[in-house]
Amino acid sequence: MFTIDLTVKNTAFPLSIQRKSSEDAEAVYQLITTAMRSGTPDIIELKCEGKTEKKIAVRASEISGLQVTQKEGSAIGTGRPPGFFAVTAE
Repeated sequence: MFTIDLTVKNTAFPLSIQRKSSEDAEAVYQLITTAMRSGTPDIIELKCEGKTEKKIAVRASEISGLQVTQKEGSAIGTGRPPGFFAVTAE
């Protein structure tokens, strides 16, 4: 299973969807990066293959980061999902 995480401007948490194959994950990655490069405020609608009831819609111009990761046994054991993180100064 592959997870695609999107970081959206002014949002504290990433949006994520899942794909079963690397080809499908790569296709979604290419779709999103193309929309990000266009600079237009088009809306991207995505559905999750892991949780079929999960759907997201996001404005392409608001996406600031994109990450594709493969779900592995070692990632599950750490208790933390793969994705982006932020470091804050105290």
